[in-house]
Amino acid sequence: MAIIKPFRALRPPKSLAGKVAALPYDVMSVEEARDMAAGNTDSFLHISRPEIDLPAGVDPHDEAVYAQGKRNLDGFIQRGVLVQDNRESFYVYRQRMGGITQTGLVVCASVDDYQAGVIKKHEHTRPDKEDDRVRHIDCLDANDEPVFYLSRSCSEVEGIIGGIANGPPEYDFVTDDGVGHTLWIISDQALIRRLIELFAAIPRLYVADGHHRSAAAGRVRELRRERNSAHNGTEEYNSFLTVIFPEDQLHIMPYNRVVKDLNARSGAEFLARVEAVFQVTPSPAPVVPANRHHFGMYLDGAWYHLETRQGIVDEADTVGRLDVSILQDRLLSPVLGIHNPRTDKRIHFVGGIRGNDELVKLVDSGEYAVAFSLFPTSILELIELADQDQIMPPKSTWFEPKLRSGLFVHLLS
Repeated sequence: MAIIKPFRALRPPKSLAGKVAALPYDVMSVEEARDMAAGNTDSFLHISRPEIDLPAGVDPHDEAVYAQGKRNLDGFIQRGVLVQDNRESFYVYRQRMGGITQTGLVVCASVDDYQAGVIKKHEHTRPDKEDDRVRHIDCLDANDEPVFYLSRSCSEVEGIIGGIANGPPEYDFVTDDGVGHTLWIISDQALIRRLIELFAAIPRLYVADGHHRSAAAGRVRELRRERNSAHNGTEEYNSFLTVIFPEDQLHIMPYNRVVKDLNARSGAEFLARVEAVFQVTPSPAPVVPANRHHFGMYLDGAWYHLETRQGIVDEADTVGRLDVSILQDRLLSPVLGIHNPRTDKRIHFVGGIRGNDELVKLVDSGEYAVAFSLFPTSILELIELADQDQIMPPKSTWFEPKLRSGLFVHLLS
């Protein structure tokens, strides 16, 4: 069973929602965050990326960064940029990006569920990123950014959400990237109780995006429990902020790769090794793979289409048959020497929303030697793998549109 609970969201007044809303902390560099928040003192980036308010070059893991985030959060509350709701509620959050619409339920999920495996994950976390989120959340005393979860579809849940979404919204605005954001409040206690009952019958939830925030929520709970001699399990820190979407509404884009060098090989030597695993065809145009087991490669100013050779893939291997695994196991590791993509500094991951132009830009700059475009992992692949308690290679999925931060915050005290 999946435990969900309502909460009193800390959120902006209607008039400020569009100014406050910001992309998640981990989809941009510090420089990009500074540019995005420039001239906007109400941008939530001042809380989620507080290093933008400190001198350039500051270590993002310095204690001063976390303290600055807490000062900024307190300042937002004092200025009325964020105001806490009087009643515990659920919230309905809809996003529209082109022809894509996804409507989710904003709740607090259970740390116990995460630790017990009711909430299924598909990636390992990096210790340094997990430590960063623990310090950030603990210092803020808040889950400032929601985790992105998916669930199997439930017609009654979707019916309740659809009914709420037919009413007048609390927020309705479009961000600079053309994505629409609409929020409704569920404060009716009968509906809240029914949603809790319905989710209690759902056997599991799945992490779509936010493995580090989920793991950090568990660690923060353990820290708070150790500090609290009167701990009884009902404290706010026993749950964490999530948005849960039905599986059939989500859109996964590819998570592409660029590598800094060819592992001491010439371009010709490298191509010869690639041809041992893939059928390589020069392409006059950038390659956007249209099928599983097909890849694009950009090398020395030229695009190539790569098709995995027959007999390479074991389709019975849930993890090994993923395109991210094929690229990692057959090319990145044995040929380019990227044995641990979670920690190797020679590889960089590029979200599919940035397109092939970003791959060309990075390689043509000379900072990287080769780029690969991939076919996206599917929702069904994610669910099947997670149900088997298997783990994908890092950076296997890129979900769009991204949840905006700042529209709802969960206070831990």
